[in-house]
Amino acid sequence: MRGAVAAVSCNDVYSFTKPVRDEIVLIAGLGVAGDVHAGVTVKHRGRVAADPDQPNLRQVHLIRSELHDELSEAGYEVPPGGLGENVTTSGIDLLALPVGTILRFGPAPADAAGAGSVPTRAADSSPVGSAVTGPADGAAAVVAVAAHATLDQSAANAVAALAARLASEQPAGAPTGQALDSRPAIVVTGLRNPCQQINHYRPGLLKRVLVREDDGSVSRRAGVMAVVLQGGPIRPGAEIHVELPGVPHLPLDRV
Repeated sequence: MRGAVAAVSCNDVYSFTKPVRDEIVLIAGLGVAGDVHAGVTVKHRGRVAADPDQPNLRQVHLIRSELHDELSEAGYEVPPGGLGENVTTSGIDLLALPVGTILRFGPAPADAAGAGSVPTRAADSSPVGSAVTGPADGAAAVVAVAAHATLDQSAANAVAALAARLASEQPAGAPTGQALDSRPAIVVTGLRNPCQQINHYRPGLLKRVLVREDDGSVSRRAGVMAVVLQGGPIRPGAEIHVELPGVPHLPLDRV
């Protein structure tokens, strides 16, 4: 499965929306360089107030552009970044992905077999990334934080899936921090749980992204959250390649 990046956004201050950028830079284990929600521990203000020692499973926020189209048809004009996402995607049903799905940005390596060599990770172009050089010393920090935190079931599932992905990314015999694939990549951890702030942005919008289904279940449609597995730049138009985890697949839950 594959899709594309429609837009990228980030903001260095707390605000509901994020300005569209020409490029964002992912930092392994932290999030988007210069974004207020980047960090190993939780950065959402409400969650920090509740427990600042929780792992940050919400480093990158993604929303499918198709949601923007649906909202427009319902009379709500929401531009890319309008709901605070970092990456607006096209062509991928983000909400249907299982926990632990990897999304890689950019074309697949020309030699998929590797020809006996292991590609090295492109260096982060932001100073904040200089101390976080790859999966082993990046996203592993999130798993380490989680080991000392009290997690609910959805967070525990996300951390377990992240740990499994980290293990699979480290090739046997390769130096620590060297990955099998050098492309920027994230691990999907769960769903965004939309709140009343959305109604402050567009009155009545919450009911469009937090829907009570006929069977009584709640459908959260305001995008997915992820942890950065591999750092690097992302620009509009970049390919997105989907790598599903092993079975059994766990459906996304709020994180």
